[in-house]
This record gives sequence, C-alpha cells and structure tokens, in this order.
Amino acid sequence: MEETRTRTEVPLDTVDERTLFDGFLDFHRDTLDWKASRLADDQLRAHAVPASNLTLLGMLRHMAEVERFWFREVWAGEKFERGMYDRTDDRDEEWNDLDSDTGPAAYARWRAEVERARAVVAGTPDLDAVFTRGDTGERVSARWILIHMVEEYARHNGHADLLRESLDGEVGE
Repeated sequence: MEETRTRTEVPLDTVDERTLFDGFLDFHRDTLDWKASRLADDQLRAHAVPASNLTLLGMLRHMAEVERFWFREVWAGEKFERGMYDRTDDRDEEWNDLDSDTGPAAYARWRAEVERARAVVAGTPDLDAVFTRGDTGERVSARWILIHMVEEYARHNGHADLLRESLDGEVGE
C-alpha cells in the first residue's frame, strides 16, 4: 500500500544557493525516512540480493556515520576516537554487523545525527568556508560537503526505493 508522505519542498523559483542545498538535502533525508519507516526489524535486515550486504538497516547506520563524519568531524572539527561502527576491523561494519542493532535504535541514531548536522550547518553562513579532513588532510568547502551529501543520499535513496518495493510493494519517488 503506497502512503503519501510529506517531504521538504525545494523552491522551484529563484532562491539563494544555500536554500537550495539545504532544501535538497532535507528532501533526500525525508525520502530515506519514508523508505525506512514502518518496517519491522526483519524487513530492515532484508538484503537486496543474496550476494549484497545492502539493507535498509545498514543504510540507516551508514547514513548516520556519514552525517557524523562530514558535519561533526570535518565541518565542526569534533574529535572522535573511532567511528560509530568501528568495533571490528571490518571496513563495512555498519552494513555487516546487523545482529547487534535494532531498527528503532539505528533510526534514532540517524535522526540524532541529522539534527546535529542541521545545527552545525546553521552556524556557518558562508558556503566558501573551508574545512580540513582529519583523516586525509584534504581541504573541502562547505559547498562541496553539501553537494556531496545530496549525492550520497540520492544514490542510497535509489537503493532504498528498490529495497522497499521488494519488501512490501510500496513505491514512490
């Protein structure tokens, strides 16, 4: 059963660049929220195809980590001893170690990181601001991070569309 969901409206007329970036990022966050909502843990753990580690639970965990990395670590300069899912030497732990997590817990972590990210971004009005990645030393602009995050969500939301449709037939853009 397809459900009508409200997502952030991105203005179609002339607006400033920051409004567009924030609008598109929130639109894509709302899309992931829609695709992962109202599912039981076993549905969130369902794999797209047997050979893939792609699941909606893994996607929520991955996007929480991505939000934390780009906005809190790089943008805000917060220091963390390790990533959210760095308990083993598995580079893809957020996708693979699902038995130790639940849908509600992963969803809550992701939502909390989104809210923290919004607060960090709101405190930086200049899209030309430049930050240094602690892991590589590369310098990236606020504009680049926002564009990258829209791209990251857009790619994974395509995966989420397919996963959700295979689980219960729900479709929607």
